[in-house]
Amino acid sequence: MQNRDSTQKTIFLVEDDLELAQLISERLEREGFRVRHEANGRAACGSILSGQPDLVVLDIMLPDLDGFGVCREVRPGYKGPILILTARDEDIDQILGLELGADDFVIKPVRPQVLLARIRALLRRVNPEAVQTAPRTITVGKIKINSGRREAHLGDEEVELTTVEFDLLWYLTDHAGTVVSRNDIHLALYNTEYDGLDRSIDVYVSRIRQKLGDDPADPRFLKTVRGVGYLFVGEET
Repeated sequence: MQNRDSTQKTIFLVEDDLELAQLISERLEREGFRVRHEANGRAACGSILSGQPDLVVLDIMLPDLDGFGVCREVRPGYKGPILILTARDEDIDQILGLELGADDFVIKPVRPQVLLARIRALLRRVNPEAVQTAPRTITVGKIKINSGRREAHLGDEEVELTTVEFDLLWYLTDHAGTVVSRNDIHLALYNTEYDGLDRSIDVYVSRIRQKLGDDPADPRFLKTVRGVGYLFVGEET
């Protein structure tokens, strides 16, 4: 039997497509992760809360209790990252998952290299043993964001952000006044190049605008530069 490294991260995979679950599990195990699998949403809730895995990969379409329900039930008692899998390329699915406490999402069909990059990125952000730079505070107009406390404020009000939303806002404010491309953002957040298909950044930009009270038709803070990328201004115009 293979010896298990005590530092080995445990991924809890909730997926009822057994063939896909096997493919994902084998790939993650080859990359050094320990994988636990559950096909039933209701059963997964108890296992996640009792086992407290390092990260949960959660499909949306599940028997007994769907992924949204699982996320809703476990989020209060599970502090690790949740990455959802959705078969539908619809913003509403991703937004609902994020509102229920998911940290990131990957759209099916799952590309193993994308899933792996997202998992590693989420684990880096929550790993207390990771090498950290000295905390910094960035102030751009009314926006103030602190890397040590991972807090963002708009004026006197704290802006509640998910893990990825915070990292994206940090990157954008750190490059305020400069147009950044989707490829720049993917490299910074996921350490992978933009493939021209992934729309996750668009969803996160939309979410950040909403939380900053920005009008997407005429944004004051976070502007889209068509065909190029995004520009964070930070000042009301």
